[in-house]
Amino acid sequence: MSNIPPTVPLPGSDISSILHGGYHHPTSRLWQAERMRSKDCLNKLVPFLKPLYKNGLASVIPLAPEAKHPYGTSANDPVGPIMQAIPLLKKHFPNLFIACDVCLCEYTYHGHCGILHKDGTINNPPSVKRIAEVACNSPSKVLTVQGPFRNAAGSAPAFGDRKHYQLPPAGRGLARRAITRDLAEGADCILVKPATAYLDIIRDAKVIAPDVPISAYQVSAEFAMIHAAAKAGVFDLKRVGKESLDSILRAGANMILTYFTPDFLDWLSE
Repeated sequence: MSNIPPTVPLPGSDISSILHGGYHHPTSRLWQAERMRSKDCLNKLVPFLKPLYKNGLASVIPLAPEAKHPYGTSANDPVGPIMQAIPLLKKHFPNLFIACDVCLCEYTYHGHCGILHKDGTINNPPSVKRIAEVACNSPSKVLTVQGPFRNAAGSAPAFGDRKHYQLPPAGRGLARRAITRDLAEGADCILVKPATAYLDIIRDAKVIAPDVPISAYQVSAEFAMIHAAAKAGVFDLKRVGKESLDSILRAGANMILTYFTPDFLDWLSE
């Protein structure tokens, strides 16, 4: 799958590069390596994806830093970037599978994953209702190791953290129960994120639900860590990038969401 990365120009960059750069451009690839993120506008979406689509890209999950509001109103705003991007993608890439993130953290000013009580705690009933209004997509309600993504989307919590929305890292039994519950509620797919530190949970999901697609999300920090280590000379980026995905597939995942997608499409065509 693909991300729509935001651009952070390096000091001294000329304005034409800032306005017209894309991830396909060598300059913005350098920015991506330095800062792990770049940003493109809606009018760059089709040119950015065309070569990837021709190279075998099958699915994308568009993400965008929207206007912030207590109820995340821009999540399904007809004139918002995501709502405009979806028909644009369907028009130019009719066979592309499009998944959408319905977590509200991208769209709320406080950066938490729902609507809050006055004391700052999550108010579940209106949060679920609001998410249902936006949904029928790809829920992303249990986030961790997401620093680079939060910075790019401007969705870092304005106070506190999101630990109480997440399963405890050591809670393997609880994760298994959550998988079983989700399947009982009609889940068509199980998504494990982040991936690398939870290969055992991916394997558990595959054992519990052998006939259900298992997806793994190699999140932004996993991508950033591999890049940082490769840049420091610890290992070769291409070799370890491939190995990281091999390990996820070996654990039992049928699908992987990764920020390496443009690189892998190039590597696989070599």
